[in-house]
Formats: sequence, structure tokens, C-alpha cells
Amino acid sequence: MKSLLTRNRLSLFIGMALAVSAGAAYAQNTTSNADNNAQASKKVERLKTIMVTGSLIPQIDMETPAPVQVISAEQIKRSGFTSVSQVIRAISANNSGTIPNAFALGFAAGASGVALRGLNVGSTLVLIDGQRSAPYALDDDGQRSFTDLNTIPLNAVARIEVLKASASSIYGSAAIGGVVNVIMRRTFHGVEASGEMGTSQHGGGTMTTANFMAGTGSLERDGHNEYIDVEYSKSDPIYNSQRGFPFNTANLSSIGGNNLIGGQPFLNNGSIYGSVAPATLGTAGNLLSGQQVPGSLVQPLQPCGPGSTSTTTAGVGTYCTQNFQGQYGEIAPQQQRYAIDGRVTFKLNSDTTGYINASYVQVQTIAAGATGPAQIQNTVPVNTNAIALPPKLLNGQPNPNDPFAAQNQYALINYAFGGLPNFGSFNYTNHNMRLVADLHGYFDSWRYNAAAVINHTYLTENFYGFLNIPTLMNDIQTGAYSFIDPASNSPAVLAALAPPISNTATTDLQEASLTVSHHLWRLPGGRSALALGGSVRHESQYEPELNPGNQALGLGNTQIIGSHKVASLYGEFQAPLLKTLEADISGRFSDYSDFGSNFSPAAGFKWQPFQMLAIRGTFSKGFRAPSFAENGSSQTTGFITEQVPASFAALHGNDAYTLPYSIAVLSTANPNIRPETSTSYTLGAVVQPLPNLSATIDYYHIKVNNIITAGNIAVPLNAYFAGQPIPPGYTMQFDNPDPNAPGAPLRPILVGAPYINANSLLTKGVDVDLRGNFHIMYGLHWISEFTATDILTWKKDFGQGYLQMAGTQGPYILSSGAGTPKWRASWSNTLTNGKWSATASIYYVSHLYMSVPDATGNYSCFSVGATGGNFPANCTVPSFTYVDLNGSYHLTHNIDIFGGIENLFDRGPGFDPIDYAGLNYNPTYQQQGIIGRYFQLGVRVRM
Repeated sequence: MKSLLTRNRLSLFIGMALAVSAGAAYAQNTTSNADNNAQASKKVERLKTIMVTGSLIPQIDMETPAPVQVISAEQIKRSGFTSVSQVIRAISANNSGTIPNAFALGFAAGASGVALRGLNVGSTLVLIDGQRSAPYALDDDGQRSFTDLNTIPLNAVARIEVLKASASSIYGSAAIGGVVNVIMRRTFHGVEASGEMGTSQHGGGTMTTANFMAGTGSLERDGHNEYIDVEYSKSDPIYNSQRGFPFNTANLSSIGGNNLIGGQPFLNNGSIYGSVAPATLGTAGNLLSGQQVPGSLVQPLQPCGPGSTSTTTAGVGTYCTQNFQGQYGEIAPQQQRYAIDGRVTFKLNSDTTGYINASYVQVQTIAAGATGPAQIQNTVPVNTNAIALPPKLLNGQPNPNDPFAAQNQYALINYAFGGLPNFGSFNYTNHNMRLVADLHGYFDSWRYNAAAVINHTYLTENFYGFLNIPTLMNDIQTGAYSFIDPASNSPAVLAALAPPISNTATTDLQEASLTVSHHLWRLPGGRSALALGGSVRHESQYEPELNPGNQALGLGNTQIIGSHKVASLYGEFQAPLLKTLEADISGRFSDYSDFGSNFSPAAGFKWQPFQMLAIRGTFSKGFRAPSFAENGSSQTTGFITEQVPASFAALHGNDAYTLPYSIAVLSTANPNIRPETSTSYTLGAVVQPLPNLSATIDYYHIKVNNIITAGNIAVPLNAYFAGQPIPPGYTMQFDNPDPNAPGAPLRPILVGAPYINANSLLTKGVDVDLRGNFHIMYGLHWISEFTATDILTWKKDFGQGYLQMAGTQGPYILSSGAGTPKWRASWSNTLTNGKWSATASIYYVSHLYMSVPDATGNYSCFSVGATGGNFPANCTVPSFTYVDLNGSYHLTHNIDIFGGIENLFDRGPGFDPIDYAGLNYNPTYQQQGIIGRYFQLGVRVRM
């Protein structure tokens, strides 16, 4: 951190330097002295100012009224991180709603997002060199648009500035939680190449990276600089089979949990060998209305084969159980990334500089068998849980697939299609093309910045192994597919039964902006300044129907189509009222072609009573414009895990029908939706007792109103389970009757509602930042950096009073359902003498209580074991702490070697049986634990 100099002191220093220069020149040319002095003053002042995220006016130092965390390129190198995603998601202020790469089955699979203050990814604005980017083509939860961090080249990053305060008055929509501004290198000269490899001690996840950067030209000497950056990285998948219990199975019965592995007929989850039971049809001619013959038992359709276990349950029968998670499941998908980024920076004259930047990034995410083999039983888009094989085919011949055909009985079937090509796998390939032109400088005493951005993304999606419903029903009735001998099915039959599903989604952004700033009159503390600007922007998103005609069984559906134009006017006024006190006000008016207009004001101050102490604070209004999913032409079907209440389970005799299951959540767009609005303030202190030691502490308070939501599904679910009518505005679909309790209430399988402005949210917390840089002896330096965030409260009002989420696994119906840990912290310590460096970094996330208030409306434990009690007994996901050790050695003038050990002590993840993004662990906060001890080694060559 730079020393906290006041404007007046810095101006005095510059003035003294200029006075000396002016005195020497006076003897040579008294006539031109005044003009030369004025010009020199302007140039020195311009050289000493910098642009800081959160302000339109050039600043003298980084400490503004709003808290800004700066992560330099050197810090990134010392950390051992290999992607922008890793760097940003490690920020302590990043919390609930953040998106990890590991969540391969999420709506926004293949992408990574940041959620400052835990306000979801749609409320954190990510900029590159102060300019917006086109969002990822898939929305988080099919609702919120966000910037994919995977599409930002790391090698060209100069620093990352994290503004931990609302900034809608400067940047407009989506900055309620804060702003992450990735600043790229301005120039580069020379040639640099690096390569790195890494792998886990426990297998899987092998990583390879290669980077090349070359640049030429001197901005000062030649008036131009050009550089190109080329990056490649690949990480191999990690399979559940490569990790031990309980992260390789859904059978937790040995530790008091439920047994949810495949093949169990009462779970509607069959094995690849199948099981059947004699049945009749509840509705004549409807093969989806099968009812097991009372008193009959289940029997295998085929003999239990490799990877399965023959299991007999009293009153149920015999069947083949199969651990799909252990056989096919993935902890992390394969990801491959290519990036090319080029910049030409030019200096037209001493007052005018510009650049043109072009980049192309491709990120491919492949999950092989992530969902396991397709199940014949499902609830979306139609309910096939009671599907039955007919005793006779359409041609009148006995059905060879029905063992009970001789008795003219139907066969209620429980089956997984293991022979389908590439079953359960998907392939996302995201392409991001971005072009930026920028021109900035001075016209007389006015500073200006003109910029234009063109950004296009397209995402190709390929899904494999999903059953085509019309073909399935035809194959069942004609016998075209053999259930008793799957190996005999021809490639043509399999291809027709599960054709690949392909889709291409796009997003576009075009923006032009102009900002000017100027110093005004002098105040007691210095010269005031004014900045004014305007921008016009066009944004669009096109995501065609993922499951056209709802013909793919088990595949949710999303469709998002929309576009709008945005025109904005904004300004900022900065006033050094006293030598120790400065004030700042700003505001932005934005007019949207789809929903209307918004004005967001803000004010801030910084008071420095002593050189070692500064008090700062901000107040702001913010907003988030509705996404195209929320107010365009859209519909989204997603899934969460539901646990029925004990009273409902008792009516069913606590049988398998009441075990945890997936429930669909259907959300549709509302053209009358209004933007979310916020009121927030920060108050903090910056203490710098020594030039090499500083500390900041900042309190934040954010209230968000008119939160756009599909409605709290706990409301209709609680009403239904309590025997009350479903509230207006909600829809609900139900499962087939429980075979063991056909007269008991049905369990819901889908809840739907349009997006509405209904909720409010309040979050408060404290950020702490400590930094020190000490010379020890013999050229040895110690660099220590500590950051922490304590969420004091994070609560949401669903219309029935606030529900506290801090420290729980709520909000559960959000992104990866990861929860809201109260504490996140990191502490890194580096020893270096210039030739070598060694860095130890400690990362910490606090425990979570496994209640999900947003889904249940209460704080009861959501994780229930086989006997109905809390599972585990304390209903808590333990805290997670791990240590990374990284180092580098300057081997020769041109060669460095570097490497590290992530998760040095091989700390495993905490047990979390309700997290639906990972198998019995939380990948959002504890992915490094499931990866385990990880070794990295690389080399960097400069020429």
C-alpha cells in the first residue's frame, strides 16, 4: 500500500520541485518562465494521478472513500493460482451464490462466477479495464446473467481491483454487491514463455498450462507498443471412484444415513440389469399408469452382472443394486482452455494515448457420464415413474421383454439404459470474442476518455444419453429395444432412442462511452474536480429451447430470448473541503428500452485527522436491471433436493416414498417485472503507523428490495403438507401414488410460478485487511497479507418475516446451494531475497449448520438420517482450513523455476450430505479438500 499522503502535501511536494526547476530556468528566459511552469505543473500532476475503480476522476492515491482491494500480478504469481477464476473466487468477500467450475450439472455449467457479499453473481459487476463484457450465454439458475471468469486471460493481467461497495452511481446495473475490475497490462516488451504441470496425490485432475507473450516497441521512445499473449491450459477430470468413502457412494447406511444408490425399485432408480414386477394399468391403454399387483414381488430382469450386487428386501423382492456415483460420477469435469489476447498501444502526442485490444477465448468443458445412465423412470417433462411394459406388442405377438406376458400381465419396470452411446455426458464449448478501442488524454485542461466495446459470445451445448420420449414409447410397444438382452440392440436403435441434443446460445454487447473531467475552483483542501459522461449500450441474449417439444426425458428446459438498449448519463464531483477532509458525490441516470429508467446517487467522504489514520465512508443507492430470463421470453426448469416433513412421512409409514428426492422448480418470465433496488453504506478506517505496515477495517450494510424471485417454494410446499390450499400464483404437479400407501397424500414433483418482485434482503458485515512488508536482514524481505470477511447477518424476507441465512446452508435454492459461511479468511506470508521466494498461504471458511430456511421456512436440520434424526448428529458441516506452499527460484538471468504444493497437509473436505453440487461434500468452498494434496512445477523463460 502506498503512503497515505493528503492532496495538499503532495501538491506542496510537487510545487517545491517545480520551484527549483523554475528558478534554474529563470536566468535563461524570464519571459517564458510562467508558461513553462504552468505546462510543467500540468504534466507532473497528470503523471502522479491514477484511475481507481469506483471513481471517474483521476486520483492521487489508491485510498478512496470506498474500500478497494488490490491484487497485483506479483501477488498472483506468489499464490500459485493458474486462472483468474481461482484468484477472484479466493477473495474473502466472495460468498453465497458464487459459481465453481466443479458444479458440472448446474444451469451455468462450464462457467465460473463471483458473488461479492453473497448477493449472487448477478449483483457483482465484472469489468475488464473498466469496460463491461458480454455475459455467459447460460444464466445462473436460468435467471441471472454474469461474466464467466474463465474467459479472462491471466497472463496479461497487471492487477485486479475489487471495489467492496455498491457502485451503481458510477457503473450502473449489477454493481449492488461491488465491482471486480481486471486491469490488463498496458505494455509489454520482450519475449516470455512458461509451462507448468500439476497433479493430485490421490489421482486425477492433472493440469497442464503453457503461456507465451511477446511485445515490442517503447511507448515513450517509439510512440507505440504491441504485444500478444497466447495461453493454453487443460485439467483432467477427477472421478468419484478415485476418492474414498463417503465421497464415492450414495449409500451412507453404514454411518446412519440413507441408502440412495441405484437399482432400488422403490427409489425409481434402476440398475442397468433392471427389475420388474407384475402389474396392471390404472388407466386402460396408458402405459404410464402401471400399478404393481398386490402381494407380488420384484425380480431381476437380467441376472445381476459386474458392478452390481444382488439384493433381497422383505416385502419388496430381489433386485440388482448399483453404485452409479462410484462407477460413473465425476468430482471435477475435464476443462480445456485456449486464449489469444493482443494489444496495440499508441501515443499520438504528449497529451493523447490510446489502445486497441482484441481477444479470443475458448473454454471447453466435458463431463463424461456425469449423470449416469438414463433412467426409464423420471418426473420431467412427463412422469414415467409408473411405466409398464405391455404383455403384447403392437403386432399382437407376446412381448419378449415382459416376463409376465404368458399370464397377460404388464411388467412394472425399473431400468437404466447402460448401453447408450456417451450416456450421461455433455460438452460445453464457450467462445468469447472481444474488441475494445480506447482513446484518452487531455484537451487543454480537460481530461477525456472515449471507449468502444464489441463483444460476442456463443456457446455450443451437446448432451448425450437422454431418452427421446416418443421413440421410447414406440420401442416399448414394438419391442424394437431389447431390455432382456441390451447388447443385441443395434447402433441404429440406440442412436434413435437417445439422439444427441445440440444447442447454440449467444450473447452480444456493444457499448460506446465518453467521460470528461476537469479541475474546478480551489477549496481549503485543494482543487475540486468534476467528471461528466455518457454511454449507449446494446445487449442481447438468445438461448433457444434446450429441450424442444419436451421430448427428452429427464432434461429440464430453458429458453431465453431478449434484447434492450441502454442510454446513461453520469457524473461525479469531488471536493477537498479541508486539508484533512474530502467529499465525493456521484450519480447515474440509466434509461432501458424494456423496463424504464433508474437514477442511482452516491456520496462518500475521507477524513484524515493524522497522517497515520484515515476514516472513510460511503452511502449509495443501487439497482440490478431484470435479466432477459426474468422479463424476456423465457422459461426455466431446475431441480433441488426435497425432504418431506415427518408428519407426511408418518402417513406413509416412513417408507422409501418419503426419502429425499428431486423436485422440479419451474420459473417463467414476467414482462412487468421491476428492477431490484438497494441502499447501502460503508464505514471504515485506514491505519498506517509505518510506511511498510497498514491495516483497514470496513463495515458494510446493504438492504436490497424488490428482489426478483420465482416465489419461495417453501410457501406452497408448507401449505400442501399442512393440508391447506395451494396459494394463488403457484402451480404444483404430483407423483403417482405410493405403492405401499396408495391412499396417502401424493408427494409434489414440480412447483411453478412466474418471476415476481417479492422479497427483501439485508446483509451486514466487516472486512479486515492487514499488510506488511519488512526488511529483515541480508536482503531478506518478509511480506505478510491477511484478509478476512465476517458476515454479521445475511437475512431474507419472503413475505413472512426475515429468515437468517448466515452460518447456514441457505440460501439453498441458489446456484450450487452452498450456503453462507460467516467467516472467510486468507493469510499469506512470503520470504524473498530477490533470487528466491517462498510463500505459505492459509485459507479458511467457517462451519455451516445444515438448515435451509429459504426452502423450509424454518431452521430445522435439513439432513435426516435413516432413523429420522439429524445426520450427522450435530447437523453441521465443519470448518475447512488448508495451506498452500509455493515458491520460485531465479535460476539464471533468463530462467525461473517455480512450483508448489496445494493443500500441503492433505486436509479432506467436511461431510455435507445435502449439497447437491457435490457428492457428500461442498465443492463451492471445499473443493481443494476433495482434490487433496496437489503438486505443481513449472519453468519461465525470458528473452
